[in-house]
Amino acid sequence: MNKFTEIYLTIEAAILNQVYSAGDLLPSENELAKKYAVSRETIRKALSLLLENGYIQKKQGKGSIVLDVKRFDFPVSGLTSYKELQTAQHINSQTIVTKNIHTPLPDALAKHLKLPEGTPAIYVERQRQVNGEVVILDKDYLLASVISDMPDAAAHDSLYTYIEQTLGLVIGYAQKEITVEPATAEDHLLMDLHDEDTHVVVVRSDVYLEDTTLFQYTESRHRLDRFRFVEFARRRNPSETL
Repeated sequence: MNKFTEIYLTIEAAILNQVYSAGDLLPSENELAKKYAVSRETIRKALSLLLENGYIQKKQGKGSIVLDVKRFDFPVSGLTSYKELQTAQHINSQTIVTKNIHTPLPDALAKHLKLPEGTPAIYVERQRQVNGEVVILDKDYLLASVISDMPDAAAHDSLYTYIEQTLGLVIGYAQKEITVEPATAEDHLLMDLHDEDTHVVVVRSDVYLEDTTLFQYTESRHRLDRFRFVEFARRRNPSETL
């Protein structure tokens, strides 16, 4: 890992852990260069990464201002496991595995994924408790041709940790769809919904390995009042895209 990436990750962690709060000024480039014993150019590269990822905003005459990094925010883009979000955002959460079974893909899902009917899969269903309330219901279908087994301990901890660190597979990208849909009877049964909760946010993803192999379909159902789905967008100079 190069030096400016290391510095970026160090400052990112400091912002996420609120060493630097929203509205704070980061130390100057000179101060950071002295602190990390690197050139100002290296610091500029680290600050550029922070800028591009929505952690800071440059203000002429002032320096680098830390932006508001909200907890309990779920990014629209990016491919991050729930455990990684839980760790990064310090969410007081527990996972309950309600199902971990081998089963054929449902016909409608097989059609969506353009796979034969009866394609073998592993179905993992998990409730996510936050502060004692089940506010997320995660449903995952893993293609058995790629993931032949999913131990209960791994399902409870992190599917992606097991897939990447134990199986040695490289997760590449996902195609996501986000909708707001009427809450189902199953949602009311398995989630702690309020009487007024008529809808839930549903995030569906087709997930692929780095080599473009489809290996997972996931459906994550969220209580509306508990989480925000966000994306940081930065305006590009139109001339740069010409």
